[in-house]
Amino acid sequence: MTFEELGLLPELLKAVADAGYTEPTPIQAQAIPVVLAGKDVMGGAQTGTGKTAGFVLPLLQRLARHASTSPSPARHPVRALILTPTRELAMQVHESVQTYGKYIPLRDLVVYGGVDIKPQTEALRRGVEIVVATPGRLLDHVQQKSVNFNSVEVLVLDEADRMLDMGFIPDIKRILAMLPKERQSLLFSATFSEEIKKLADTMLKAPVLIEVARRNAVTETVTHRMHPVDADNKRQLLAHILKTSSLKQVLVFVGTKFGASRLAHYLEKQGIEATAIHGDKSQQQRTEALDDFKSGKARVLVATDVAARGLDIDDLPHVINFELPHVPEDYVHRIGRTGRAGKEGDATSLVCAEERGKLAEIEKLIKRPIEQVVVPGFEPGAEFSGPAEKRRGRGGRTEKGEDSREKSSSPRREPRSRERDEAGRERREPRRVEPAKAKLPKLDFDPSKPYESRGSSTDTAAPEPKRSHHRPKRPVPALLGGLPKPEPETEK
Repeated sequence: MTFEELGLLPELLKAVADAGYTEPTPIQAQAIPVVLAGKDVMGGAQTGTGKTAGFVLPLLQRLARHASTSPSPARHPVRALILTPTRELAMQVHESVQTYGKYIPLRDLVVYGGVDIKPQTEALRRGVEIVVATPGRLLDHVQQKSVNFNSVEVLVLDEADRMLDMGFIPDIKRILAMLPKERQSLLFSATFSEEIKKLADTMLKAPVLIEVARRNAVTETVTHRMHPVDADNKRQLLAHILKTSSLKQVLVFVGTKFGASRLAHYLEKQGIEATAIHGDKSQQQRTEALDDFKSGKARVLVATDVAARGLDIDDLPHVINFELPHVPEDYVHRIGRTGRAGKEGDATSLVCAEERGKLAEIEKLIKRPIEQVVVPGFEPGAEFSGPAEKRRGRGGRTEKGEDSREKSSSPRREPRSRERDEAGRERREPRRVEPAKAKLPKLDFDPSKPYESRGSSTDTAAPEPKRSHHRPKRPVPALLGGLPKPEPETEK
């Protein structure tokens, strides 16, 4: 099948040819005719299959009848709204809109946070037909009354599963309440879950389900492996892999923003060009980090799941999971950054003992075991092995174990008893002598002489007469104010 057979406009066919595409992908071949027919769509395809063009091309064709070169804002109301979970994905979708719609006079705008809102506000007031936005910043414009949804004809939710994970559902519901009820709604996601289906039931009207791959599937061109390692040795193992291998462009995933910055700083100290990208960085910093990684200035890009969603990097060969994701479906998204469009990719995970449960959930989700490769010098501790492996470990040491058990009946007990005896003697001797030496000078007597002779002189000398002398000076009546002695003291 060709794009001409899908019934696209000549302007769109020319733009597709300029982009270098000749045949539609499976998701495009199935989604484009359904969207052109005006039906709601629930589309699912693994990352890298061209699902963005699957809704951008028919959306442009549906709005082409409203194309106008008039400068009046009234001729350019918002007619299509595309919601994405992250800034990077919003920019990627907006780039596709500009690429495929360059021969159709429709105005478009990308709206996201982290940058000055004034230029976006001015552009919205001048009028745009297509708005690609993140939910949070779009609601900011709603509060400023710089955007109006009365003319929206098409709504697109891209990466809907990530919308759920990032907690955008309340924002999306607020936006949905402002949209016209008579509209076409499209929901696209790399993976589907039961929660996504429930959301689709409330948003879509008799949707057509388009799923070109099984749920949560990973491409067959990606090689999967995992290296068991202790958690304290993960950074050293990652640096070892990067130094001893010929990996030129590596995307490393971590779980937290702080962890991304710290790991990138560690790799730089090891002489490895690395940069980090996460939600706490400004949009300019994130763009610069991505440009450095694409240009080869940075060999390693350390990213969180939120920041990495929507990264469009051509021919990315390697992805390393420094930490396994909390949600098994995120593994599919991470691995989807490599092996795109049928190209080969490599996916490596560094797994510690605490992450064995996550690994099992991932293997269950993708329905395949992940090859385990132990790196020499970074062997994990005994706690990494499961019960069965522990038994195999004991069996593997049967010869040594039997020898040790034979010797343990008597030789092990004898040194322990001797150690206790010897330790006991060594401890008793200083306890008898050293504490005495520390106290004897304070008592001022010779321990070698009898205590009675020295004690009689000390008793009569100073301490006890002083005590007996002080006690009668403070009788009980003095405390009760019964003695007249304080009066001359006050006079003095």
